[in-house]
Amino acid sequence: MAQTSLCGASCMVMTAMLSGLLLAHSSKSRMEEMDQTEETSFLAQPPITASTTTAPDVASALAALKAAQQQAQQFSQKAPLPPPAESSLVAPAPAAARNVADGKESSGSVLPESPAAASTASAMTSTESAAATVAPPAARGLAADLMALLAGAKLKPVDENQSNQSNQSNHSDQTAAQKNLPTVKLTKQYVPIDKNGVVIAYKTAYFGKVHVGSPQPQDFTVVFDTGSAHLVLPSSACESETCKLHRSFNETTSESCYPIEHDGTPLPRGEASSHSVSITFGTGKVSGTFVRDQACLGGSLQSDGKDGCTFMNVVVAKEMSDQPFSLFHFDGILGLGLEALALGPGYSFFGQMVAQHPAMQPRFSVFLARTDQGESSISFGGHDETKAASDVHWVPVAMPELGYWQVQIQSVRMGDVVLDDCADGGCRAILDTGTSLLGAPRQAIKSLHQHLSRDVLLAPQGTGFGEDQVSPEAGKEAASKDCRLLGNGAPLTFDLGPGIPGIVMEAEDYFRPKPFNMTVPGKPGAWKLSCRSLLLPLDLEAPLGPRTFILGEPVLRKYYTIYDWASRRIGFATADHSDDGVGEGAVGAPDASSMVAGVLHCCSST
Repeated sequence: MAQTSLCGASCMVMTAMLSGLLLAHSSKSRMEEMDQTEETSFLAQPPITASTTTAPDVASALAALKAAQQQAQQFSQKAPLPPPAESSLVAPAPAAARNVADGKESSGSVLPESPAAASTASAMTSTESAAATVAPPAARGLAADLMALLAGAKLKPVDENQSNQSNQSNHSDQTAAQKNLPTVKLTKQYVPIDKNGVVIAYKTAYFGKVHVGSPQPQDFTVVFDTGSAHLVLPSSACESETCKLHRSFNETTSESCYPIEHDGTPLPRGEASSHSVSITFGTGKVSGTFVRDQACLGGSLQSDGKDGCTFMNVVVAKEMSDQPFSLFHFDGILGLGLEALALGPGYSFFGQMVAQHPAMQPRFSVFLARTDQGESSISFGGHDETKAASDVHWVPVAMPELGYWQVQIQSVRMGDVVLDDCADGGCRAILDTGTSLLGAPRQAIKSLHQHLSRDVLLAPQGTGFGEDQVSPEAGKEAASKDCRLLGNGAPLTFDLGPGIPGIVMEAEDYFRPKPFNMTVPGKPGAWKLSCRSLLLPLDLEAPLGPRTFILGEPVLRKYYTIYDWASRRIGFATADHSDDGVGEGAVGAPDASSMVAGVLHCCSST
């Protein structure tokens, strides 16, 4: 979770909480002890401000649009950007300083009552009407798109009535476009969690390459994270040991880079913002300032320097704590959440890409390979139909003003049992590429464990050779079984609504590999081996609330997901793993036969 507040002219504080617990295996453990796990997740709350702003000047807004158009034209010519002129570059109205509807002022501790995405719309009313007399009403392109962003309005959405049949009718156009989709290959990394020198679980993360700056681009690896909305990179000014483990961004060597204030206002070269941002995670912290530069998908040697590039605001970290950043190989984070999660529209990588590339389909898609040997990827400008084994079914984003890619959950079923917490249709689920587990509300964890668990072996009278006892050999054999392959778990189903296939997770998708050795309450000496679900307990506060799930890696591996930026909806299709290709393998991957939680089984099927 993260919270942003403006505290005077010298600091800006963003507090982020990494939801997560460390699932540790114990030879004999109680149910509540199974929920202790360490997990990495980059969820961020919409910015909260303690002040309001007035409507931006029309001439300034148009000057910013003109400058952006010139920059986009330079991108298309693959020419390095010249130093920006202060007189011609005026930043868009900052989303970090939002007006609150109905004249009610927000505070640093209370979320605004109005949607964050719409909070600047009232402030821009006069600008919109004035701009309409300057630009032709029918004009559609960079200027129109950026003006829509300035006004807090959505881009022109894809027809909401577009069905799976209409998608198929455009098959030939999409197939042709698929060949040219800007696509980034993703590398998986395992990070071991040890207790007393014993590895008890693994955290995982997927990351890919980007490059920033010109004319000599600087390469980085980043987590493409749908749960946050900023591009964060280590700064060359950061001198901590953690920063030195990663590639850092050198502002002075990029001719297209210039410093900005937190609201996007350009600063003279050599100066720094009078504000700073501090992002505090559950186990770490990043602090930094702001620049604006060209950011491109892929490594500099693989990129064409055109279609996958955008000019955007970047957070450059001057401090990075040891945990968790020293554990991971990736350098930074590229947030793909909706703009309400960002300090302003200029910080949104995909929002800026769509605005600066009007011909691009405003969608990106995520595919995770079934095994560590396959090739995972993220594509921009559409999706690859060859990665879908079923039709794409679209679900609207729930409460898009919060900035999350989340959907409404009508019900949750464990086999034939309906979870009481969601029986009224009031639960939601966030699609988060930065979370490696399936997250569930803590208040529902006990019920989920109870109905999803399956006993492998019961010893009513303990270990031995007598009546109702289990021999040591039988116990050892049962303990070596892989719960994911026993096929005796109930399906866990998330109902997305009428006419839409639910998200169905089988035992192999949610079980921990190794059975738990548990005592039997009320029966001295009795024990059992039980297969348990691998769930991340969540304690999410408003506005998300305590009935929100997080659909992380297990769901994203089983389903090919498509994120429609303009129409605010998410497409689900069963992922086609018949040909995952051959990737470079996972970093730090344990032996495929490992029974430690977090390790993919080498040969399990979908």
